[in-house]
Amino acid sequence: MGRKSEGDEEIISDGFLADTSVWVNFFRDKSNRETEILTNALYTNEPFFICPVILMEILQGVKKDSDYFTLKEMMLSMEMLEIEHIESAIGAAELYRNLRKKGFTIKKSNDCLIAYYSLYFNIPLLHNDSDFDLIAKHTALKIM
Repeated sequence: MGRKSEGDEEIISDGFLADTSVWVNFFRDKSNRETEILTNALYTNEPFFICPVILMEILQGVKKDSDYFTLKEMMLSMEMLEIEHIESAIGAAELYRNLRKKGFTIKKSNDCLIAYYSLYFNIPLLHNDSDFDLIAKHTALKIM
């Protein structure tokens, strides 16, 4: 399941990475530009992806066990971007450190990990989180 990389960068020519912030609004039936893009992708089979940290963030917020198991199965059926764990940890740490050296501190380090997936696979990130706008301003991160 999903797109994996074993060292060499894989460039994905289409699709986007859907951040947790968009999924949260989607599950809460909050309509905005980002949830409309995600909804359209779900119904038209436009390619989009999640990554392990997004899966973790979504699942950790589910309160009821019955909802958890249903949502887990749904999320596991989606295209998963995967990078070797140590490589992604180092890449995200370097991203965080480089931004901090420039005078910008990212509030949630998981956002650096998510941004690293987007940068690594060279796909845009669909989000609703100001940390990503800051990262994009000072890196090659593409925002949808």
